[in-house]
Amino acid sequence: MAVALCALALGAFAIGTTEFVIMGLLPQVAGGLDVSVATAGNLISAYALGVVVGAPLLTAVATRLGRKQALLAFLALFVLGNVATVFVPGYGGVFASRVIAGLPHGAYLGAASLVAAQLVGPARQATAVARVLMGLTVANIVGVPAGTFLGQVFGWRAAFLVVGVLGLLAAAGVAAFVPALPKPEGVGLRTEVVALGRKQVVLGLTTAVFGFAGVFAVYSYISPMLTELAGLSDGAVPVVLALFGAGMTAGSLIVGPLADRALRPTIYGSLMALAVALLVFWFAIDAPWSAVVMTVVLGAVGFGVTAPLQVLIMQKAGRAPTLAAASNHSAFNLANAGGAWLGGVGISAGLGYASPAIIGAVLAVVGLGIAVVAGMLDRDPSDSRPVAADPGSGDADSAGQEGIGAAAVERVG
Repeated sequence: MAVALCALALGAFAIGTTEFVIMGLLPQVAGGLDVSVATAGNLISAYALGVVVGAPLLTAVATRLGRKQALLAFLALFVLGNVATVFVPGYGGVFASRVIAGLPHGAYLGAASLVAAQLVGPARQATAVARVLMGLTVANIVGVPAGTFLGQVFGWRAAFLVVGVLGLLAAAGVAAFVPALPKPEGVGLRTEVVALGRKQVVLGLTTAVFGFAGVFAVYSYISPMLTELAGLSDGAVPVVLALFGAGMTAGSLIVGPLADRALRPTIYGSLMALAVALLVFWFAIDAPWSAVVMTVVLGAVGFGVTAPLQVLIMQKAGRAPTLAAASNHSAFNLANAGGAWLGGVGISAGLGYASPAIIGAVLAVVGLGIAVVAGMLDRDPSDSRPVAADPGSGDADSAGQEGIGAAAVERVG
């Protein structure tokens, strides 16, 4: 079981590396493609666009596949997109390849989260999901700084070649160690769509969009913030990015067990801590030591809400959590694109490189407000209706909203 979780986490590691490494290589990418840094920044949005479109689309296409087969298909497409980034010429080709690489992002992470929950059983769902998603955080300790270094030394495309190899290794691990888990009976695409429309699922996804946008309003511009405001050298940026990843990993280790004990309070506390950290970041960014410290803190609190929200949405979707789990990553990448855009609006308006921190704090507060409202509405028994099975399936969904259905949490082995 532990090896299977590691294989799933390796896929998340590759995904996290390809998503974030470009942020540390924007000057090199811009120079290599002969475009401005601002134009190169649109490649971040291209990947996010792929995630937003691909998560529900690929999940819908893969509803007839077993989860292991779906994971392998998603990883194959991921490898294709990253290898294409290495070889395609021109800005337009790279833009298209980044969209392709992003397509399986949410679908893979959603399916991997469900498999992790199914492997360990209901008592440790949040911890297991956090362990898989820790691949994203470890990517920021190892993958992103290493990829940034490789890109600076051997050319920016080298980073994406390494990511493609990592994707192949993850596929080999999934093929070898992840068992072929049974799908819940009577759950098809219609059931998944109905579950996605549940009030608590929609509110959870909206919380992810606003709360996580606060992180990306700052993180998208962390490199110029550190160099222009904190006075750090370009060579120090990969080190600080690694420290940011260390903070993310520490936050994941702490939040997973907390969420298993008290899911909603953990979400509230994470969003509240994020808003406070962003506000303090605004004051701290002008000095090197405080900028580094708050970057680590921002990593710890900023990504702490990821696993709890993933588990909450999976639970509220009942016996049809696949599409909802994948759509959560679409929501996170809408936050990625929206946060980057809003942060850029503040900078373009002449408010300075520190302005995204204030914008991010406001977004985090909005996310917290939505989460609190969702918690209050969750006491309404009318929202605990079951999701109907597909017509003719002969199997109605009897799972309540407080847990993933029995087929989704049954311990394997």
